Amino acid sequence: QVQLVESGGGLVQPGGSLRLSCQASGGTFRRYRMAWYQQAPGKQRELVASIAADGASTSYADSVKGRFTISRVNAANRVYLQMINLKPDDTAIYYCNTALSSFSWGQGTQVTVSS
Repeated sequence: QVQLVESGGGLVQPGGSLRLSCQASGGTFRRYRMAWYQQAPGKQRELVASIAADGASTSYADSVKGRFTISRVNAANRVYLQMINLKPDDTAIYYCNTALSSFSWGQGTQVTVSS
């Protein structure tokens, strides 16, 4: 079974940037379309970015389009989420998984955008 460990979150001021990392171990995740999910306080977990298995295509939720960039390095079993121009509404726990949430959820990484 694949294990997923998210890291890179923290406290940042509005307009700041963060890069989140997702490290996978076990199994072969490179065949899957991977995604980042956002769970804001009081909200359902929501997919905000995804990337094809070979990295050739990406998709984004309207709320983050133009500000977030998803990427992957399959040889390192790693997925990234580069976030720029962060807004308070981006405050959430961020999780990685396949685009169909095929694997067990990790603990996520907290992103807090506040002045």
